[in-house]
Amino acid sequence: MTDQPTSALSVDNPLAQPSTLPHGLPPFADLTLEHCREALLAGMAEQRAEVQAITAREGEPTFEDTVVALERSGALLDRARAVFYALASSNSSDRLREIEREIAPLAAAHSDALRLDPALFARIDAVHRAVAAGGHDLDAESVRLVERYHLDFVLAGAQLDETGRDELRALNLRLSELSTTFGQNLVVATEAAAVLVEDAGQLAGLSDAEVEAAAVAAAERGREGFLLTLVLPSGQPAMAKLRDRELRRRLHEASIGRASSGEHDNGPVAAEIAHLRALRARLLGFPTHADLIAADQTAKTSAAVDELLGTLVPPAVANARAEGEVLAELAAADGVELAAWDWAFYSERIRAERYAVDSAALRPWFELDRVLVDGVFHAARLLYGYSFTPRPDLRAYHPDVRVWEVTDAVGEQVGLYLGDFFARDGKRGGAWMSSFVSQSALLGTTPVVFNVLNVTRAAAGQPTLLTLDEVTTLFHEFGHTLHGLSSAVTYPRFSGTSVPRDFVEFPSQVNEMWALWPEVLDHYARHTETDEPLGREVLTAIEAASLWGEGQGTLEYLAATLLDQAWHRIGPDTVVEDPQAFETAALEAAGVASDLVPPRYRTTYFQHVFAGGYSAGYYSYIWSEVLDADTVEWFKANGGLTRANGDAFRTKLLARGGSVDPLGAFRDVVGRDADTGPLLRRRGLDRAAQV
Repeated sequence: MTDQPTSALSVDNPLAQPSTLPHGLPPFADLTLEHCREALLAGMAEQRAEVQAITAREGEPTFEDTVVALERSGALLDRARAVFYALASSNSSDRLREIEREIAPLAAAHSDALRLDPALFARIDAVHRAVAAGGHDLDAESVRLVERYHLDFVLAGAQLDETGRDELRALNLRLSELSTTFGQNLVVATEAAAVLVEDAGQLAGLSDAEVEAAAVAAAERGREGFLLTLVLPSGQPAMAKLRDRELRRRLHEASIGRASSGEHDNGPVAAEIAHLRALRARLLGFPTHADLIAADQTAKTSAAVDELLGTLVPPAVANARAEGEVLAELAAADGVELAAWDWAFYSERIRAERYAVDSAALRPWFELDRVLVDGVFHAARLLYGYSFTPRPDLRAYHPDVRVWEVTDAVGEQVGLYLGDFFARDGKRGGAWMSSFVSQSALLGTTPVVFNVLNVTRAAAGQPTLLTLDEVTTLFHEFGHTLHGLSSAVTYPRFSGTSVPRDFVEFPSQVNEMWALWPEVLDHYARHTETDEPLGREVLTAIEAASLWGEGQGTLEYLAATLLDQAWHRIGPDTVVEDPQAFETAALEAAGVASDLVPPRYRTTYFQHVFAGGYSAGYYSYIWSEVLDADTVEWFKANGGLTRANGDAFRTKLLARGGSVDPLGAFRDVVGRDADTGPLLRRRGLDRAAQV
């Protein structure tokens, strides 16, 4: 294995030993960034020593002394990595970014030191051959673990010769540096792109609470006036309500222009990332990076991805065009020629006038804590028997973050859940779930999982009110949490959400269905001042309006998906000199270019694919939605919100993580292969546009 810098671990480092806090919650009260840095360096050295001990063993390699030993290795590194990267995403600072830039190339080299170690792969290969020959007494999960490790190493380049391994190490090193740069550029550029408003009159259309929140955001940055901060996607929630058209334009252009010029221009960074990924794919024997990624997903091939996307583009474009015509007529009555920054505003008017749904007026029924406790937690209790007890005595990584202990239907402890819901400086946009500790019978660990959102904090003394989209996002991210909490596997490699990328969104998308399920909605949707329930007629109107906007929503998603595919279908001989021109040409070639409907993410702020885990995999959301829409119909056909249904979904799918074939787990629940019909009906793509 290649040498890397080593670091001694001080005896007082809180990460030196497993945490003694409940469920192994990291001891945040005692942790500093320097502790994290030290533990990351020492953890890499410790794991290399553990692997060297594995490869030095004499005799025929066995499952226990090779594969299981690998599963047990890297405990210190895992503890340090979980803490550090949570902070990097949610609580960044100048010093943290310095450490991140230092660690990124070392982490890439460390991964290569393991995956490209010929002696280690020889042992894994020997165990794999023995298992394939049938001469073993392993259970099904252990057999799958051997198969997964072998495939992991092959796709990582373990079968390359030494020259190829050296080339791959150089590529991975540079890619790790670029990915870190992209993410850090985006955080800084997004903060810088916030729109400052000096005159409160320009904020007409926003609620008093939203105006006050904008004033607080400005004050926190030492600015006079009101600050409209940006969320990660192109569309900004305020654009549906702002009556000042010029301010809508400013907000739109700030959003789509993020990180596209100046010191933090991500265009050249993205282009170089795509080029190096293409070189790496060819080195590993694949035509493109997209083909390399698909080989380890349920899709298996890029052709399968193309087949699904090809069925969706024409009806999505047609529906979006039809919606645009309706909106253009409405805008024309105001003397306005419809532009991209008008779409959300007039679309909201359609919902209010045609369907009697005023999204802004719904917010008093969606108070954050009530949605969480009486909605999200309530549905989890009814379906899975889970209970959530606040643990204010347990400290998280930021004062905003709260902790709950989770128990099951018989009172047994399950794990911990942490919620980090408010936007702040140093926190990247978007919403996600991750884990500090993963469940594993082998290691005797229970899950510690957390959700991160970017909800605008209300002014002091005021309730935090969510939009309907934010309610759905909370249910979605909690679906990932349920995947992590429900895990019941032996090996950490398979725990919780450790499934193929194009399957991981499936359980979270299923959980969205409970947001508007009457029994759940009635429990949490109460007016913050009157305690009046949200009327059943409002739910009926929301459901009636659900297809309005699906053309635009599907088109913006497909545009981002096809942009991701375009960047990752280039060959190694292609060098993109003008990223913005490449983006324009790619969208036009895919038939999804629209002046009125920009991609959900443009290249320079496409965090998912250039600084996240979704490269050539953003299609995963729609791929998973095929399974999701079908499963929603299964739930409805079998009685809906029942413990019997929840237990079936939990035990047959959520609990299994990556320990079984994911599509096989889907079949175990639903009883057959997936059908695309429910997805097409849900998105209004099964017929000509009707708007």
